[in-house]
Amino acid sequence: MLALGVVSVVFYAAAAFRYHLMHRRRPAAMLISIVTAFALLAEAMAAAVLGRNWHLSWWLWHLLLVFAFGFVAYSAYIKFRREGSTAGIFDAIALGGTARRVRAQYAQALEELVLRLRRGEDTGVLPRLAGAFGLTEGQAAVLGRAGRALATEREVSERLAALVDIGRQARVGLSEGEFVTRMLDRVRQAFGDVRIGLVSGGRLRIGADTYTTGELARPVIRGGYVVHPLTVKGEPAGALEVPVSRTAQDEALAAMLASQLSIALENARLYRELETLFRQYMSPDVAAKLLADPDQAALGGSLKEVTALFADLRGFTTFSERVEPGEIVDMLNAYHTAAVPCVLRNGGTIVQFVGDALLALFNAPADQEHHARHAVRAALEMQRAVDRIARGRADWPRFRVGVNTGPALVGNIGSPELRGFNAMGDAVNVAARLQGLAEPGQVVIGEATRAALGRAAEVTPLGDLNLKGKTRPVRAYVLTARADI
Repeated sequence: MLALGVVSVVFYAAAAFRYHLMHRRRPAAMLISIVTAFALLAEAMAAAVLGRNWHLSWWLWHLLLVFAFGFVAYSAYIKFRREGSTAGIFDAIALGGTARRVRAQYAQALEELVLRLRRGEDTGVLPRLAGAFGLTEGQAAVLGRAGRALATEREVSERLAALVDIGRQARVGLSEGEFVTRMLDRVRQAFGDVRIGLVSGGRLRIGADTYTTGELARPVIRGGYVVHPLTVKGEPAGALEVPVSRTAQDEALAAMLASQLSIALENARLYRELETLFRQYMSPDVAAKLLADPDQAALGGSLKEVTALFADLRGFTTFSERVEPGEIVDMLNAYHTAAVPCVLRNGGTIVQFVGDALLALFNAPADQEHHARHAVRAALEMQRAVDRIARGRADWPRFRVGVNTGPALVGNIGSPELRGFNAMGDAVNVAARLQGLAEPGQVVIGEATRAALGRAAEVTPLGDLNLKGKTRPVRAYVLTARADI
């Protein structure tokens, strides 16, 4: 009997300790009652085993049992009075897995309610959920209010997120049409059946509706839609059609959407103007990178393998001495107009014009596979284009081109006030020296470029040459215009 009593006391104490730990994680009056009940049961067992008077021990045993279960019953009664339902009275004593499962069921039910409310399908869903979880009428009413509040919050959050996305898209250089196409699906996810149109030729057409710019001075209502004008610098640029708002909050969000779209359209136009301006003063690759990420204009650089193309006009100085400055400018513009597209078409980046010379890089700033091959193809195309321009102008100087491949320091070089994208290194210097060795109309390439071309090029070796600034001879080749690169 003593052994049985000791074992019972140990089990009761262990159970009390376990529920005490649960109470520390999830404080609840029911858990305190159960801890107290197990403590009383342990005390009752100890009294029954150790008591000398059998009759007194028997009464003490039952009295402590009554107190133990009375505590639990009283806690259940208090919770019932507070919540008005027997559902969930003993949820606090559930194990962690059970509690998580119950919470998941509650969350799933609430999510279903919110989804139905947002779709306008709330008929019957609330009574069904109340019956499934044993909710009273008051608890079901609270659940309904919570579901409607959460549905409204979700809708507002999605609309605000759409406004933020519009702002992000406006930072990327897109045309107005591209921007509208990209954002329309995103806006419809948050605002419903939304339509956007842009002004063209002084008129605007959205679906079957046509508007004049005079009608877009302020929001108007047409056929169940509110038409919000989209303006750029105070002038009509388009219109936004949104279903008539149900609440003042919906109306305010629709007005915010129209305002954000107007700002985005203005930014799209500004980016297009900046892109056009940038491309006139720098390579398209460099301009695109700076517009997409202005931080890339920071001073600094990195070592990278490039193919450098140097070109200048042989006899330019003599030509400049005997002609008028206007003719010099006309000649340079004609030559560069023909030469630059050859470089850009083959993926090159024009780094700088210096008088009659130009420097182009391949494989920088954008990575380019087979960049040596693209560079020599550009050089040959450049010579052919210049030949066509120089026909009938025997006194005009002709281009000579040097191409070399190797590592170079590529990046933004200059000062905080003025900087430029450039490349420095032995590979670039050798390209300039090879250009100086070329005859008018020729393309001279270095050994590394020749190796990168493989058998795709026809060349004439020039042998090992001693170049200015080089301690060792440099092997060079003349690339024939008939080469199939």
